[in-house]
Amino acid sequence: MEKIYKIVISGYYGFNNIGDESILRAVVDNLKLKLPQAKIVVLTKDVEGTRQKYGVDAADRKSIMALLSEVSGCDFLISGGGSLLQDVTSKKSILYYLAIIRLALFFRKKVLIYSQGIGPINSKYNRKLTAKTLNKVTSIVVRDESSKELLEEIGVKKEIIVTADPVLRIKPVSLDVGRQILQNEGVVKSNEEDILVGFAIRERNLKSDFMDELADSIRKLVTQKKAKVILIPFHFSEDRLVIDELVKKLRDVENSVFCLHQKYLTDEMLSIVGNLDMLVGVRLHSLIHAAIMGVPLIGVSYDPKVNSFLKSIGTKAISSIYDFSCNDFLLEFEHIMDNREEFCARVEKNVEHLKEMLDINEEIIKGLM
Repeated sequence: MEKIYKIVISGYYGFNNIGDESILRAVVDNLKLKLPQAKIVVLTKDVEGTRQKYGVDAADRKSIMALLSEVSGCDFLISGGGSLLQDVTSKKSILYYLAIIRLALFFRKKVLIYSQGIGPINSKYNRKLTAKTLNKVTSIVVRDESSKELLEEIGVKKEIIVTADPVLRIKPVSLDVGRQILQNEGVVKSNEEDILVGFAIRERNLKSDFMDELADSIRKLVTQKKAKVILIPFHFSEDRLVIDELVKKLRDVENSVFCLHQKYLTDEMLSIVGNLDMLVGVRLHSLIHAAIMGVPLIGVSYDPKVNSFLKSIGTKAISSIYDFSCNDFLLEFEHIMDNREEFCARVEKNVEHLKEMLDINEEIIKGLM
C-alpha cells in the first residue's frame, strides 16, 4: 500500500487577498497533480472557507493546539509562497512564520521554503534569526534573484534555488465569466472603440502625491483616450479604502470610472483581467494575472518584488509610487498600446520559461519522499 504523506502549508491564507489566494490555488493544484499520494493541510484564518475552496484539510493558523497537532503529525512543512519573510508591512509577521518553521524543525520535520519572495528584512535581530532558521531547513526555493542575494547577504549558507512566483502556473481562463461579472458590476462601454483600463492600486497614504498624480492620470485617460476605467481591489479590505479615495477625486468623470464591489475567486479575477485592454498595477499579483491572460500591463513599484517580477518578464516599472508622474504614465501608456502585440509576445515567451522553472518545488518533495 502506498504511503500517504501529510504536507502542511503555512502562508498568508484566509484573508481575502486575491494574490495570496491565487498562490494557494497554484500550490494546491500542483501538489495534487504531481503528488496525488499527499494529504494537504493549510494553516489559515478562514478554516471552513479554505476547505471548501481548495478541497483540502485546514487548521486555524493562530490556534496553538492546532499548530502543535498538525505540525507534529506532518511529514513536510511548506512555507510559502508569497512574501512571508519580510518586516516592512509588519514587524511581527516574520516572527510568526519563522516560529512555524522552527516548530517543524523541533519535531524533526522536513521543511521546504516554497518559491518565496524574501525581504526586505531591516531589523538586525530578524536578519540574524532568519539566517539561523533557514540554515536548518531541508530546501530553499525563492522566486527571484534579489531574494537569493538577500539570503546570502544575511548569512544563509544552504543552497538557494531560484524559480518564479507559483501563480504563473495557473492556466488562462475563459473570458465569459469576467465579461458577465463586469456587466453585473455596471461596467458598460459607450461603443466598441472604448478601451477598458484596470487599476489595481496599493497605497496606505491616501493623501500622498501618488494618489493625486494617479487621479490626474485616470482623468486624462477618460477625457483624452476615451477610456473606461475599472478600479479593482486585489486585497479587498485594504484596497477598498484606496478606491473610495480615488472615486472622491474623480467625481467630474464618474460616469467613466467603475469599481468592483464584490470579492472574487482567482479564476474569476483572471477572467475579469482578461477582458481589459490594459492593466495598471501596484499589486504584484495583478501584474501576474495580466501576464497570464496576455493583457498589456504597466507596473508601478512599491517593493523590490514588483521590480524583480517585471524584469523577469522582460519589462520594468514605469516608476515607484514615490515618483509617479502623470505625464510619464501617459507616454508609457501610448507606447505600449501602439506596440501591444510585440509587448505581449515578449511577456508570453518569458512567462513560459518561468513556468518551466517552477516544477523544481514538487521535484524536491518527490525526491524527499
